Amino acid sequence: MEENHNKYLDESGAGTQPESEPSTESFLSNDRVDLGSLREAVQRIRQEISTVIVGQKHMVDLIIAAILADGHVLIEGVPGVAKTLTAKLVSQSLSVDFSRVQFTPDLMPSDVLGTSIYNLKTSEFEFKQGPIFSNIVLIDEINRAPAKTQAALFEVMEEKQITIDGTTYPMAPPFIVLATQNPVEQEGTYRLPEAQLDRFIFKIEVNYPSFQEEALILEGHHERQQGAKSATISPLLSGEDLAVYREQVKKIHVEKNLLSYIAQLVHTTRSHNGLYLGASPRASLAIMNGAKAIAAMRGRDFVTPEDIKGVAAAVLGHRIMLTPEKEMEGVTTKELVSEIIEAVEIPR
Repeated sequence: MEENHNKYLDESGAGTQPESEPSTESFLSNDRVDLGSLREAVQRIRQEISTVIVGQKHMVDLIIAAILADGHVLIEGVPGVAKTLTAKLVSQSLSVDFSRVQFTPDLMPSDVLGTSIYNLKTSEFEFKQGPIFSNIVLIDEINRAPAKTQAALFEVMEEKQITIDGTTYPMAPPFIVLATQNPVEQEGTYRLPEAQLDRFIFKIEVNYPSFQEEALILEGHHERQQGAKSATISPLLSGEDLAVYREQVKKIHVEKNLLSYIAQLVHTTRSHNGLYLGASPRASLAIMNGAKAIAAMRGRDFVTPEDIKGVAAAVLGHRIMLTPEKEMEGVTTKELVSEIIEAVEIPR
């Protein structure tokens, strides 16, 4: 499924459907958006990351799309597939504040959000900000923290603010959470609640590299004499640039029949007999915003059905729950999402 639904990520454009202009009369020439600068910036980020990371283009592009769409990302994969490193490198490509939090079973909410400390000089309590007060926050192994600490992220991920001791502290834009988790190891982990999963625009499943890619990884490390080259890249975009590009993404055109197509995809998850829990309206918004970002990254100011299909799997996979019967049959959510995407008719 991943290969079929993510061909849009190929810079060459091979395998995508013809990118015909939308026919609606409301899409006038003065509504067009110049995306040349945005597309060039995305290509520079890709090229910089490729000097350190071999492969994983799917993960890189979806992280960039999420940042452009102002959404959080959950990256899931076995250890050693460059989840954390890739997220860190994408963050380094932006000239904004960055913080990293290693989640552990003994981590408390105050360790993430901050806490009030009594100042002996002023005889008053002062709030000391936690690492969540940053522009891009990398949370490593998010499922290792207990439910209390995970729940502390609910407000900040949705409303971009935290409330402590009756005082609300807003986050400075941009605010993005990039979280990683290991799906294999269960000891010392706590399953993320559905309410928190729903706050991630994408869940990216990272697979092992291909044989050719792994050979290139070995060659690269051998030539650099075991990592003599630092795994860092230079900032390529400022916070102001990102704000401009986000406004451009919001203006990407989506025809009404494609909005209905998105609604039908999400509605089908709620009526499917193999699903106990379907996707929420937040999933519809995530597909629309994600498809806009992908279209902009490809240099288009309008969304095509292929853009929607390309992001639908990453949006829906973590928002649905299988029925016990389907789980016993060995069916996966990935297979069911693929089935739904193929079943819903594409508007012509």
